[in-house]
Amino acid sequence: MHTIGEYKGNAVITLKRNEDDNYGFTFGLAKAKLILDHLEEIRAFYEGNKDKNRKKNE
Repeated sequence: MHTIGEYKGNAVITLKRNEDDNYGFTFGLAKAKLILDHLEEIRAFYEGNKDKNRKKNE
């Protein structure tokens, strides 16, 4: 789930696990570009570490 909004006149996106998630992950265009530029590294980090952490609501 995601919502598009604005913060201090700048576009932001908020990502949430579900509608009941009170603490989404919000970022703007600069961080979105950084994420897109490093998507493969993020994917490799996740794949290499997903079994090391236990999380509820994954």
